[in-house]
Amino acid sequence: MSYLATIFWFAAAEAEGTSTEEPSGTDLILPAIDELIWGAVAFSVVLFVLNKFAFPKLREAVEGREKQIQSDLEAAERARTEAEQEKRQYQQQIADARSEANRIVEEARQQAEQVRKDITARAQTEAEQIVTRARESIEAERSSTIQELQSTIATMSIQLAEKVVGRSIDASAQRELVDAYIRDVAGMGNGAGSNN
Repeated sequence: MSYLATIFWFAAAEAEGTSTEEPSGTDLILPAIDELIWGAVAFSVVLFVLNKFAFPKLREAVEGREKQIQSDLEAAERARTEAEQEKRQYQQQIADARSEANRIVEEARQQAEQVRKDITARAQTEAEQIVTRARESIEAERSSTIQELQSTIATMSIQLAEKVVGRSIDASAQRELVDAYIRDVAGMGNGAGSNN
């Protein structure tokens, strides 16, 4: 029996003039019938109020929270999928950029090699032209020098012959003779030089 019930029981017992005997045995364990009725009525009222007002709102809050959690999970999954997709795209772009960079480097290397070959070929051509011009210049200088020498030798020979003979010699005839002799000697010298 509850403390209040005991107080009420004592008060009721005094009012009736009955003895104030303490309850004993099963009376201590089992509540009074009126307490059971009032407890059941109070429980029913509380249960009705909870079912009518609190439980639906609580259920709505739990369902809303479940929906929010489910929505957050779906959004997280979408974000993860998008992140993986973007990661794959970035990796592909990086691979493409590396490939493009390698291609550009290879093209630059090939162009540099081609430029090197062109420069080498041009330098070779220019060197050959310089050598050819030098040979032509040397040959022209040699021919000019030989002609000057032949003319000088011819003139000197005629002057020497005039001094030896003591009279004037036909210069044109003598000159042709000396020029022919010098050509023969020069021809023998060139033939001998080319045989070596």
